[in-house]
Amino acid sequence: MPLDFYNPPSAFLASGTKKGMDIGGSKIIVSIDKSHNFYNEGNIYTEMSWAAFYEEEDLSNQIDTFTTTEYDSIREDPVALVDMIVKIIYQIINNQKIFYGIADFEVNAFLSPSIFKKLKLDYKIINKLLEAHKRTREKGLFPQIIIDDKGINKIKIEFQGTKKKNVHIHGSKLEDLINQLRLAKGFAVGIVCTSRNAANMYIISDNIVFSKDEIAEMYIDDDNIKVIEYGIKKKLLFPISWFRIDIGIRSLETLELWDQIKEDPELNKALGHYERYINALVYKKFKSQAESQKIGTDSEEDWMIMTPKERKKALRDMEKAIEILNKEYKE
Repeated sequence: MPLDFYNPPSAFLASGTKKGMDIGGSKIIVSIDKSHNFYNEGNIYTEMSWAAFYEEEDLSNQIDTFTTTEYDSIREDPVALVDMIVKIIYQIINNQKIFYGIADFEVNAFLSPSIFKKLKLDYKIINKLLEAHKRTREKGLFPQIIIDDKGINKIKIEFQGTKKKNVHIHGSKLEDLINQLRLAKGFAVGIVCTSRNAANMYIISDNIVFSKDEIAEMYIDDDNIKVIEYGIKKKLLFPISWFRIDIGIRSLETLELWDQIKEDPELNKALGHYERYINALVYKKFKSQAESQKIGTDSEEDWMIMTPKERKKALRDMEKAIEILNKEYKE
């Protein structure tokens, strides 16, 4: 199912022509709404350049010069980084959304897959991506931006892959989504391809888990790679960039300065507010389920005076109870 991605970063929208191409990357904080639409909440860094090709015919695919077109970074500034994260957390709470994670987009015409440095992709695949990106540049087949009725930029995206449910989490309500995301950790990596003016995000691998004690190993989604190869061969898919998405609030731990900022009092205060916000959403989910089963009493007053540790235990107990009741009901 297609989603809207609001205010996508420059690297996601990278383009090119016969004369040159965009090269660079972006790292952003992403939130989602109850429909799982993506929102760019803030830029950690964007570094973009225009790479001009040589004019000589036999060198027309080799880069001659680089010109910086955009540079904006706070990834090495702990004060600015904390200020932005705190602002975003309160922004997400006030707008009734969910902190989804941190997304990286890297565009380099598939010359150097640094996002994939821990994965062993066949060089034949890399070469096919290189050739396909060249066709994309020559034909101008890059995703198109849509301007909504509020004047906001957005683009249609859709996840593809055998485990796409790990990144496109299903649920009809905000509390359904947060119930899965609250313990989520790990990341997914893949390739952004354009097709019919939309951006398809093909997941090549992930190690995302949704419980505290679960461990997942990286893998290569060979079936998805075959789909990409077929789409390229039939000129239905045109690769644009690499992507990596670290999901959940714990994605903050992947920041280069995390060890330096994790004890900041304002940051911890904001994280505390966010934890209470998501706990209230999860409580709402289990409370409605319990009421539908006609069990329990109105314990909202007790909930509000619980300590964070007591709330976590209560949520675990409620989750297990609902799971058992649902199982018995089905039997």
